[in-house]
Amino acid sequence: MLTIPREQDKEATVYIGNLDERASDSLVWELMLQAGRIVNVHLPKDRVTQLHQGYGFVEFISEEDAEYASKIMNGIRLYGKPIRVNKASADKQKTVEIGAELFVGNLDPMVTEQVLYDTFSRFGNLVNLPKVRRLFFSRQNQKKTKKNLRSTFNRYLITDRP
Repeated sequence: MLTIPREQDKEATVYIGNLDERASDSLVWELMLQAGRIVNVHLPKDRVTQLHQGYGFVEFISEEDAEYASKIMNGIRLYGKPIRVNKASADKQKTVEIGAELFVGNLDPMVTEQVLYDTFSRFGNLVNLPKVRRLFFSRQNQKKTKKNLRSTFNRYLITDRP
């Protein structure tokens, strides 16, 4: 039997990122099924380890289901990590003005994404959820906050470390 590969509907597809290594295709399918009917789940695998690379794509039956999934699933925790879910074909016309992008080094191992979120969200809306990988980047959506953040957090102690 010959199967003809069909083209993925980019408008009905969401990107899902920050996936824990324990997440599987079937788990992502079950999770995202809460938002709508699914056509396909694809978690790209590393060629050597055959483990997924921490992100994937979920194709829904309709663009409306994909939009709904990106609204309700973004930021939920899976294995303790907040996942990122957004439309895979994000409209290039909808750009967010970024006022400040920060790198924060020398983080104590006890610093969590929640601690960073609580600390930096006092200065304005965060464009993205903080990511801790012994490094931290933050994007604020107002340009005026950049100087304010720098002056406030230069040598600021978070869990007793500058």
